[in-house]
Amino acid sequence: MSKHWEFHPGVRSGDERTIGEKAADRMRLAMGSWPFVFGFTGLMVVWALWNTLSASPFDPFPFILLNLMLSGLAGLQGAILLIAAKRADRISAELAEYHLAVSESTKQMLEDHKALLEAIRVAAGNSPT
Repeated sequence: MSKHWEFHPGVRSGDERTIGEKAADRMRLAMGSWPFVFGFTGLMVVWALWNTLSASPFDPFPFILLNLMLSGLAGLQGAILLIAAKRADRISAELAEYHLAVSESTKQMLEDHKALLEAIRVAAGNSPT
C-alpha cells in the first residue's frame, strides 16, 4: 500500500524518519487494513473451533486464556492507535508548514512581479492604473 505523502517535498520520509516513525507507519498500514481484520477474525474463529471441538483443548470454554490475551491486546492497541495518530498529526503539521512556506513564497513573487510591471509601465511612460 502506497502512502500518498511518501514523495511529498514537505514531509520527511524514508531514512529521514526516526525508528519510531517508521514503526508507527508500518503499524498503521497493517492494523488499519481489511486483511488484518479478516486475519484476526479468522484466528478467533479457529481458536474457538479448536478449543470447542478438540479432544484436548488448551483453552476450554469460556476461553479464559483468549480473554486474557484480547484484554492485553486492547490495552496495547490503544497506545498503538495513539502513536499512529500522533504520526498522522506530525505529517499534517509538516504538510501545513510546507504549504505555508509555498504560499509566502508565492505572495512574495506576486509582489515582486507587480513591482516589476509597475516599473515597466513607468519606464514606458504610461500612467499607473
